[in-house]
Amino acid sequence: MSSLFSFPDPVNEKAVRVTAAGVALLSAAAIVTRRPELLAVIAYGFVARVLTGPRLSPLAQLATRVVAPRLGPPRPVAGPPKRFAQALGAVASTAALVAYVLGAHVVAFVLAGVMVVLATLESALGICVGCLLHAQLARRGVIPAAECADCADIRGRIGVAR
Repeated sequence: MSSLFSFPDPVNEKAVRVTAAGVALLSAAAIVTRRPELLAVIAYGFVARVLTGPRLSPLAQLATRVVAPRLGPPRPVAGPPKRFAQALGAVASTAALVAYVLGAHVVAFVLAGVMVVLATLESALGICVGCLLHAQLARRGVIPAAECADCADIRGRIGVAR
């Protein structure tokens, strides 16, 4: 039995990519409408996913329970790099919200634009920039390799010769 404050390992890449598509759409909507409420929703979602995986994130619940099961069998991938990527998203989205509240609206929506790009890379192409950064940090010993042995060398999974 997992606790509320745990992150699944492995995770279903299909659900991750659907969640990323939702983040990209919400971020784009925040930019177009200039609505800080959407920045708050995005930040909440990232923080919820970092702390509890999909449990407290409505977007991740939709992805894991409704959409991903309709996309065929799950495609398991390592959880730690995805949690690291969610943490980076939590920092960026919280920074966007804080920037907006402090009156730096351009900064807020530039950060939202970065989220559009990175979430689109994940959702459309399966390129998780946070995961790639996690792998680099694991190879350099910044993140303990024991946390995720599969993460320390992801070249085989992304089509790069070993």
